[in-house]
Amino acid sequence: MDRYVVFGNPIGHSKSPLIHRMFAEQTGEQLDYSTSLAPLDDFSAFALGFFHEGRGANVTVPFKEEAWRLADSLTKRAQRAGAVNTLSKLADGSLLGDNTDGAGLVRDLTVNAGFSLSGKRILLLGAGGAVRGALEPLLAEQPASVIIANRTVEKAERLAELFADLGPVSASGFDWLREPVDLIINATSASLSGDVPPIASSLIEPGQTFCYDMMYSQEPTSFCRWATEHGAAVSMDGLGMLVEQAAEAFFLWRGVRPESAPVLAELRRQLAL
Repeated sequence: MDRYVVFGNPIGHSKSPLIHRMFAEQTGEQLDYSTSLAPLDDFSAFALGFFHEGRGANVTVPFKEEAWRLADSLTKRAQRAGAVNTLSKLADGSLLGDNTDGAGLVRDLTVNAGFSLSGKRILLLGAGGAVRGALEPLLAEQPASVIIANRTVEKAERLAELFADLGPVSASGFDWLREPVDLIINATSASLSGDVPPIASSLIEPGQTFCYDMMYSQEPTSFCRWATEHGAAVSMDGLGMLVEQAAEAFFLWRGVRPESAPVLAELRRQLAL
């Protein structure tokens, strides 16, 4: 049976085995998927050991950049992202690195939430790996503009320069912005500590602005609560992004695209228990 894992450290909390098990049952694919606690000091050797027999792996923190360096070849979106969350062993034994995070985000927004990104003013909060992975797929949807806001403006400026050839992208500090936007995506980890990035509530046009947090939790995240309090039309967490990036990886490995809606519904049900 084909073997797949998710590498991470820590990794015990991962929902990936459950997600891929449900995808396999749904599609009739035969595979074994488990977690793998990779060592912090020698990820590459550990991963290569798995790939003597293994077919594919998801990669989570803190190994996405190391996986990018390990891959023998990269998809265009992984090349741009500078990080890999999906590794596939090709027929010749070489490793292909991909990044499905941004595609998962876009699919969650456009398919699950039915929100068109075309012509929209998008504000991305943060300038880390999550933003870097999201920029190419977001810009491919032809928004009117993408603003990267970050506490350290220089980091946002570097990202804006890197992706400027793909569309209208600019940089900003958190407190520079006042005018309403169509979509705010929180790609910081602020919600993990119950915080909200220091942005003006005037960025939300009541009843119009869509707010999205890449984090998710049992209760609404602090960012989603803030968005709702200030009149956002929709405030949505990132559980769907988790499922959709996994579906994209499953499709890459097996050539079959699973239905994500029932899997997302089951995860949401379990989260509420």
